Amino acid sequence: MTPPSMPFPLSRGRAHEVCGAAAFSFAFGLAARLGGQSLWIRESWETGKINPDGIADFIDPADLLLCHADSQREVLAVAEEALRSGAVTLVVMTLSKPLGLTEGRRLQLAARDGHAVGLALIPEGMGSNAAETRWRCDPVFDSRDSTLLKWELIKNKSGTLGVWYVRWDAASRRFAMVSPAGK
Repeated sequence: MTPPSMPFPLSRGRAHEVCGAAAFSFAFGLAARLGGQSLWIRESWETGKINPDGIADFIDPADLLLCHADSQREVLAVAEEALRSGAVTLVVMTLSKPLGLTEGRRLQLAARDGHAVGLALIPEGMGSNAAETRWRCDPVFDSRDSTLLKWELIKNKSGTLGVWYVRWDAASRRFAMVSPAGK
């Protein structure tokens, strides 16, 4: 059986969600495919850092603007304004609490107005009904390849669900679909 075609890159003018251990790879791969400037917004209490050397295989670190906000409410406010402005092609927001339907709908409207892509990185099991798509992304163990990932589309308002195995190709700066790892 042939898997459905993978809806990647994600639809412009819409807000999407991703969870799982490989969510950052998904976000940086999306930034590479969309091109242009990206904005990454997260709460200031988050202590992790995004290493420019770590993302250089995906995008030029100069194309990523990092923003720290005092609360999730501020993260959403900054994301909404950035999406609506159209000044960036991708707005990534790291969320730690559930997103209400009103907030999710506001992000959808802002993304539509600015023709940008919104991507919320969410904890597992915490999604908004307003999201266009929701993805679960995890690494797959393969002793010969450390870049193998499993992407599972777990919500899709305009199509079917599916599972794809992908590998990042740094030379072409894109994900390539591959066969699942053998057992």
